Amino acid sequence: MTRHGSYKLGGDNPPKSTYYEQGKFGRMFPSLPPFATDNKQIKDALKELGKKGGIMDAMESMDVMANPNLARDLIVNPALNTNNPNNPNLSAGMTFLGQFLDHDITFDPTSSLERQSDPESIQNFRTPLFELDSMYGSGPGASPHLYDQSPAGEGIKFYLEEIPGSGAVSADGSTRFDLPRNNQGTALLGDPRNDENLIVSQLHLAMLRFHNAVVDYVKAEFGLSNPDEVFAEAQRLVRWHYQWIIVHEFLEKTVGKPLVDDILNNGRKFYKWRNQPYIPVEFSAAAYRFGHSQVRPSYRSNFGPTPSDVNSHVFKLIFNDGLPDGPDPDDLRGGKRAPSRFIDWQTFFDFGDGNVRPNKKIDTKLSTVLFDLPGVRGEFQSLAQLNLLRGLTFSLPSGQSVAKAMNLPVLDATDLADLVDLKLHLRTPLWFYILREAEVKQNGERLGPVGGRIVAEVFIGLLQGDSMSYLKQDPEWTPTLPSAVADNFKMTDLLKFAGVVARL
Repeated sequence: MTRHGSYKLGGDNPPKSTYYEQGKFGRMFPSLPPFATDNKQIKDALKELGKKGGIMDAMESMDVMANPNLARDLIVNPALNTNNPNNPNLSAGMTFLGQFLDHDITFDPTSSLERQSDPESIQNFRTPLFELDSMYGSGPGASPHLYDQSPAGEGIKFYLEEIPGSGAVSADGSTRFDLPRNNQGTALLGDPRNDENLIVSQLHLAMLRFHNAVVDYVKAEFGLSNPDEVFAEAQRLVRWHYQWIIVHEFLEKTVGKPLVDDILNNGRKFYKWRNQPYIPVEFSAAAYRFGHSQVRPSYRSNFGPTPSDVNSHVFKLIFNDGLPDGPDPDDLRGGKRAPSRFIDWQTFFDFGDGNVRPNKKIDTKLSTVLFDLPGVRGEFQSLAQLNLLRGLTFSLPSGQSVAKAMNLPVLDATDLADLVDLKLHLRTPLWFYILREAEVKQNGERLGPVGGRIVAEVFIGLLQGDSMSYLKQDPEWTPTLPSAVADNFKMTDLLKFAGVVARL
């Protein structure tokens, strides 16, 4: 879902090391060999595996000219989901929460697929901690352009902008908001990737409004008036409730509660560091890219002015590279402001009203829109090809060797029979292996043993390595905001507290 670089050939295999520094990418399994030698034969096999129309393509029709209601039909017509089944365990919003989390811990603006350096030496310009620096920037003092400098904002609330004309097309008639933008339409935010598509853009906006609501709460509840003190306490509460959601909602749904509990109670087995946390390439270039398999080809972004009438609802493809650019293109690309470009969250998270929709299963089928990425130049427009080639670039080990190193069951060769002709069934790229493992072991509803442990250990390890996180400072802490129910706090609670859930 993030922007991807171009693939260039040549160069030597990057060296491996076991020395990790804060802010670097490193390796969880530095002693394992690459799954294959980088040569033309293996590149051709990976291109074939990830090509448009290949075995990873869900082969959905993208012909909106032939079917003007395609975006809606891809959601409501079960026959169109046969080759890319829905996931009853995870709602549509979890995909974009996962994208937001990724942008919070990783940012490499120089990233490309060119083999030019050791992955361990690639600087991660995002602090590898769940501290919301993608949102807070460097704080009110160093990033004042992110904050509302009016008397009401006091320089400690985030600055937001109304969407002109949105009230006329909104379910409850209220004006909707957008990220602040300069006069060229570029969003002013801590991480430009959070304006890549409308859904993650509006999720970022929801987090800004969550912070603003917590500022008001801190003032009222604790009687604080000093802006610096109010900001510090509000930021702590925002971060801790956000981190709680990561552990107790996102992770539990993505890898299963038993695995989360095991790591919390018995410790991490494989993700360790000498100095401070780092980002393993087995995580960033393979395991955590499971989210690409969850992306739907289309979404209902909002219910329009008349929720009871399906013709009022706004359905759009997530991307449509065939559309001309303009102020309001008929897909969900980011970087645009128009009256109907807002999100009704009832589609994306379960508020108990029957409106939530699922994301796609974690398997080796990707939505067809991802094989024709918009804005990508050069030979490769297939996200699957880009992921597979990046695994080769970073000399990632095979899924089989990682499973053995973790003392976990290895997928049987019959589970990978469709890779025999490509000679990848016994030495499978880690990203593909993790997707197939989820499909075989968990029916695609959550990650399997290898993928689940990598993701969970990294997430929990990053929190345990953060001296300011709730897991480090107060592991027994439970959510305290008024919307918390039974010491729990979910995305639905956050969105309601933020005041971004419209009445339908």
